[in-house]
Amino acid sequence: MSPQAAGLLQLTALIAALALAYRPLGDYMAKVYSSEKNYAPEKWIYKVIGANPAAEMRWPAYLRAVLAFSAVSVLFLYLLQRIQGSLPGSLGFSSIDPDQAFNTAASFVANTNWQSYYGEQAMGHVVQTGGLAVQNFLSAAVGMAVAVALVRGFARSRTGELGNFWADLVRGTVRILVPISVIGAIVLVACGAIQNFSGIHQVGQFMGGTQEWNGGAVASQEAIKELGTNGGGYFNANSAHPFENPNPLSNLFEIFLILLIPFALTRTFGRMVGSLRQGYAILGAMAVIWIGFTALMMWTEFAHRGPAFEIAGGAMEGKETRFGIAGSSIFAVATTLTSTGAVNSFHSSYTGFGGGITMLGMQLGEIAPGGVGSGLYGMLIMAVIAVFLAGLMVGRTPEYLGKKIGTRQIKLAACYILVTPALVLGFTAVALALPTPADSMTNSGAHGFSEILYAYTSGANNNGSAFAGLNADTQWFNTTIGIAMLLGRFVPMVFVLALAGSLAEQKPVPETAGTLRTDKPLYAGLLVGTILIITGLTYFPALALGPLAEGLAS
Repeated sequence: MSPQAAGLLQLTALIAALALAYRPLGDYMAKVYSSEKNYAPEKWIYKVIGANPAAEMRWPAYLRAVLAFSAVSVLFLYLLQRIQGSLPGSLGFSSIDPDQAFNTAASFVANTNWQSYYGEQAMGHVVQTGGLAVQNFLSAAVGMAVAVALVRGFARSRTGELGNFWADLVRGTVRILVPISVIGAIVLVACGAIQNFSGIHQVGQFMGGTQEWNGGAVASQEAIKELGTNGGGYFNANSAHPFENPNPLSNLFEIFLILLIPFALTRTFGRMVGSLRQGYAILGAMAVIWIGFTALMMWTEFAHRGPAFEIAGGAMEGKETRFGIAGSSIFAVATTLTSTGAVNSFHSSYTGFGGGITMLGMQLGEIAPGGVGSGLYGMLIMAVIAVFLAGLMVGRTPEYLGKKIGTRQIKLAACYILVTPALVLGFTAVALALPTPADSMTNSGAHGFSEILYAYTSGANNNGSAFAGLNADTQWFNTTIGIAMLLGRFVPMVFVLALAGSLAEQKPVPETAGTLRTDKPLYAGLLVGTILIITGLTYFPALALGPLAEGLAS
C-alpha cells in the first residue's frame, strides 16, 4: 500500500470513529448541562467551595466567576512551581525560575500549554500531576462552560441569566472530562504508553553509553491533554516521544481524542437551541475547513522535489518514521485547527507551505473544530458576523436563531475577532524591532520571521505548539508570551459572555419569508467564506513575509 493510500485509510477511519461518537456524546453533553440533578461528589465540591449550583448568574457575575477562578488557578500553579524543590517527588529538580513559572502557570490555566522548558528535566511528579494535569481538566472545563453560556444566550429569551458557572465547571469536569479521560488512559496504556511514578534511571543506548530518563503518569496526562485540547507534554519531544505516543494506533487514537468533543459540541448546541439542523450547519462549516486543510497539508508534504524527497517518499524531515507523512500531517492539522498544541513532528521542518498551513489554522481562531468550548463559541461569533454580512447584502435586519443582530451584538463580535490579531501582530512587530528577542532566532530570513510569528500566534490563540528553532526560554519571551496567552484567552471571553447576556435578554423574533435560513448548506458556505476572508485580510501580509515567501523560494 502506498503512503498516500495509507494516509487516506487513516483519515477515513478517523472520520468514521468521530461520526459514531458524534450523536451519543453530543446528546449526553446536552443532558449534562441541562440537568438539575447533582451527584453526591458534586454536592461535596459545592459545599467545599461554598457555591450554590441552583443560583442563576447574569453575564457580569458569570464573567467574574470565570476570572476569579482562573486568577486563583494561576497563583496556585505559580506557587507550586516556585516551591517544587521542597516538595516530595520532585526527582531532585529545583524550583522553577519566576519568569518561567509565570509563563507555565499562565499557559496551563489559559488552556495553551506552551512549554519553554524540557518537561523531563524540569518538572517533578507533584507539579506534573497535582498542578499541570489538574489544570488540563479545569481549563478545558472553563472553555466548555463559557461555550454553554453563549448557547443559553441563544436558547433563552427575556432573561439575562446564563446558568451557573460553578455548576457548569464541576459537571463538565466530573461527568464529561474525567470519565472519557480514564477510558483514554487505559487505551493508551494498552497501546504502550507508560504510567508510573518511577524516579530517574539510566538507560543503555544502541551506540554505547547511557541516558537518563524518568517515568511519570504519562498515559493519564496524555489522555486529558488531547481530550481537553490542552497540548503540552511530559517530555520535550511531546507526542513524538514513544513513551507518550508509542505507535500508529495510539497516534490515530490521540487525534480522535483531540477532535472528539469540539465536533460533538455542535450536536450539543443544536440540541440545546432546539434545532439539530443548526448544529449540522456549524458542523458542516467546521468539517469543510478541517478536511480541506488536511488535504492541503498531505499534498504539500507528499510532493516530491529532488532525489532526497523521492527516496523518502515525501518531506520526512522532522517527522517520526513510526507515523510517516500521513500520520504527521493529520496530527499537525488537528492540533493547529484546535487549541491543542500537542505535536508528533517538528512543524518548523515542514515545507514552507506546510508550515504556513499550521499557522493559518491557528490564525483562523482555531474554530474548525477548535478548542474544547472555545471552538464552538468562536464559530458562533463568526456565525453572527456572517449573518450580519448577509443582512447587509439584502438590506434587512440580520437575525440568527430568532435573535436580532443589532449594533451592540455586532460591536461585541467585532471586538472578539480583533483581540488575537492585535496581540499576534503587535508582539511580533515589537520582538522583531528589538535586538534581544531577535537573538533567540536560530534562522534568519523568512524562516526566522516565521519562528517568532508562529510563537505569538500559538500563544495568543491558546494553541501552545512551537515552530522550533526559537529559544523561547528568555525573560522576554516567557513574559510577553505569558501575557499574550492570558489576554488571548480571557479578553475574548468578556465579549462572548456580554454577547450571550444581550441575546438572552431579547424576545424571540418570528421567522418570516425574508429570514435567512441558517440551517442550510448555502449559509454554511457563506460562513466558511466569511472565516477565510476575514482571516486572509488580517494575516496575509504577515504570512507573505514568512511561510509564503519561504514556500515560493523553495
